[in-house]
Amino acid sequence: MTGKDEAELSRLLRAAIAGDERAYADFLHRIAALVRGFVRRKIVQGGVDPEDVVQETLLAIHVKRHTWREDAPVLPWVYAIARFKLIDAFRRRGRRIEVEIDEIAETFAEPEAETVSERDIARALDGLPPAQRSVVSSISVDGRSIGETAAKLGVSETAVRVSLHRGLAAIAKRFGQQ
Repeated sequence: MTGKDEAELSRLLRAAIAGDERAYADFLHRIAALVRGFVRRKIVQGGVDPEDVVQETLLAIHVKRHTWREDAPVLPWVYAIARFKLIDAFRRRGRRIEVEIDEIAETFAEPEAETVSERDIARALDGLPPAQRSVVSSISVDGRSIGETAAKLGVSETAVRVSLHRGLAAIAKRFGQQ
C-alpha cells in the first residue's frame, strides 16, 4: 500500500467521521479487502473463519472510529484492531481440534451392557442398618428424590442426606471401591 493510498483512506475516514456516508461506505469497502488479506495470511490452520474476523474488525472499527487520531496514519490503527480480533478468535477456538464424529465413529468400542440383578442389589443393601437401607433403597433403587424420601420416612432432608452418604460409603467399603 502506498503513501497515497494511506492518505486517501485517512481522508475517507475523516469525511466519514464528519458525516459523509458515501465516504464511509467507500472506506469500509477498501478496509474490508485489506483486512481480509491480512487475516487470511495469519490463519494457517483451520478452525477460525476469516470472514468472521473481518466482520468483527469492521464492527469494531465502526464502534471505535472516534478513537482514531486524525493526525495519525489509519492503517496501523486498523491492523491493530484486526490483530486483536484475530487473537480473540483464536482464544475462542482454544486448543480444541474439531473432528466430525462420522469420520471416527467406527473407532469407538460398543458400550458394554451393565446389568445389575436384584440379587446384586439385595447383597449390596444387606449389610446396612435398617434406616440407611431404607434411604439408599428409596433414592438409588426406587429413584425418589431426597425430599420425597424424607417425607416418606418422616425425617429431615439433612438426615436423609447423611444416611445416604453413610450407606453408600459403607457399600463402597464393603465391595472394595473406596
